[in-house]
Amino acid sequence: MKLINIGLGNLVSAERIISIVSPDSAPIKRMVSEGKERGMVIDATGGRKTESVIITDSGYIVLSYYSTERILNSVE
Repeated sequence: MKLINIGLGNLVSAERIISIVSPDSAPIKRMVSEGKERGMVIDATGGRKTESVIITDSGYIVLSYYSTERILNSVE
């Protein structure tokens, strides 16, 4: 199992990641808002600005303050 560092010592399983997207578009903001209502959002930002949204195969949405590019570089 490969684990990806998403900041502040938080890790996500690489095999569970479907996509890593920017949080700026309206559809992603809506997805995060709806996920919060369902209790399916994990906030790993530590109070910092959300720079990327990680969508997992189990339906969880993980918020990270690492940029999408930084997470992508740690996957490769």
